[in-house]
Amino acid sequence: MRRRWAAIAGVLLALVAVVSAIVLQAQRSRERRTGEPALSVEDYTPRSTLVVDANPVPRARFPVVDAHSHHWPGFSARRLDEIAGEMDALNLAVLVNLSGGSGGALERCVDTVAGSRHPRLMVCFANLDFRGGVGPGFGERAAAQLERDVAAGAAGLKFFKNFGIDVRDRRGERVPVDDPELDPVFEAAGRLGIPVLMHVGEPQSFYEPVDRFNERWLELTLLPDRRLPADRYPSFETMMAERDRRFARHPDTTFIAAHMGWHANDLGRLGALLDRLPNVYAETGAILYELGRQPRTARAFFIEYQDRILFGKDRYAPEEFPYYWRVFETADEYFDYYRRYHAFWQMYGLDLPDEVLRKVYYRNALDVIPAIDRSLFPAD
Repeated sequence: MRRRWAAIAGVLLALVAVVSAIVLQAQRSRERRTGEPALSVEDYTPRSTLVVDANPVPRARFPVVDAHSHHWPGFSARRLDEIAGEMDALNLAVLVNLSGGSGGALERCVDTVAGSRHPRLMVCFANLDFRGGVGPGFGERAAAQLERDVAAGAAGLKFFKNFGIDVRDRRGERVPVDDPELDPVFEAAGRLGIPVLMHVGEPQSFYEPVDRFNERWLELTLLPDRRLPADRYPSFETMMAERDRRFARHPDTTFIAAHMGWHANDLGRLGALLDRLPNVYAETGAILYELGRQPRTARAFFIEYQDRILFGKDRYAPEEFPYYWRVFETADEYFDYYRRYHAFWQMYGLDLPDEVLRKVYYRNALDVIPAIDRSLFPAD
């Protein structure tokens, strides 16, 4: 039976190759005939003829905490002073810098913010230093360092996406997200009253074959380092299961699932996770393209889970924030997303109620990240 299926598969692959060759030959024939070069998927960028209301939103309706921002070690107080004007124009009130480092780097992050002319506009999260590998006693030492970092001003703890993928133990083996060696770190975070924002895994498409069925084909073709093939990395479901066990093991620790846990394409699954684990929140960094293609489902989700969602952007790029405001605040139809290789489809607005916007934009962040200065926001 196996040989039979193998033979069938071989025939199908041969047919695909023949069809591809025919299409390529047709394209080349057309190019010779018309003098026009054949279009590739990357080049095809049609201009819509649809005429509908357009309501760009350059400034958020309410002040915003960006719970997912990156300003790498070495950024200066002068840089924060420069971006203060950009933040004001966007109605960004606070940036949560998830790249604070640990030890001396974390102290420099805190001191840099404090030494700027706008010391309330940023808080710094600490990170763990995995460079020496994870071995016996690592968790206790990392927990002790976290305590020192919080005493120095860290507002939370961030785990980067290498955790669960490339972080190794001293034997060179992958460290699972739920490795018991790290339990002391998460217990310390709960005891210290700081949130843990975790980026675990990558979009599900990154784990799948890069073929004509993969909707992230363009991104994975342009940026092949983002691929996570099964022969080198754990599966998407393996990483999600490890993450969920980690969340459940520490009920007294507040977790923020970065990028909506990579479940923004399956909001029912994310809702089930939030229902099961009341200590978990989600943030919206770099998944707007998922929300904007399912406006009715996403709107209902945001209304139902309005107390569990924080705004996050990820990359600090002032020109990109208005796309978020437009998706969240308007009922606009069929408008562009800002990065084509994330989404070849168009966006639709969710038209969220003001009460939901207030919670997503700042109220939930004030509850989850106590270090943020509440006086920057309306006393409502």
